[in-house]
Amino acid sequence: MFAKPVRGRTTAAVEGDAVVLLIGMRINHFWAVHHWLPVFVAMPRMLRELQKDKSRGLLSHVLLTASPRTYYVVQYWESKEKLYAYASSPDMLHHKAWAIINRKERDGKVRGHVGLWHESYIVPEGAYESIYADMPAFGLAAAHGQVPVEKRGRRAKDRFAYRSAKVAEEAK
Repeated sequence: MFAKPVRGRTTAAVEGDAVVLLIGMRINHFWAVHHWLPVFVAMPRMLRELQKDKSRGLLSHVLLTASPRTYYVVQYWESKEKLYAYASSPDMLHHKAWAIINRKERDGKVRGHVGLWHESYIVPEGAYESIYADMPAFGLAAAHGQVPVEKRGRRAKDRFAYRSAKVAEEAK
């Protein structure tokens, strides 16, 4: 349950694009528990659903809180195609949850008690870098694995300049 730190400095072993989704909720009215609680429990259910089937493409996630009102998840995905496929799959919880939200909105039953948001990023190789000092795999490293920092460069500018064999070949 508790990962042991990896001694020394490491970096994420990402090859190619990094796909990151930030998704969350904000409780606008604490007293409206019956409105925000279903939203609050939906995300852990979706994450469990994704963890049961690794082929769906979720590599890793981190649950976070920004305030007593705002909760979110940083998710790392295998590809944008797999992210889109999960989001639009009618047999998955995400699609069903949005159907409920859309129906409430259409029926004029949305009261603003809970806010929802997400941001998706497809970050091309060369536009991200990472370093972890005496840390277990976290963030990009939890999603893609970690390697000694020397394999990608001791300085940030060297890690930004790193190109995987696949990307280097495509550039030719």
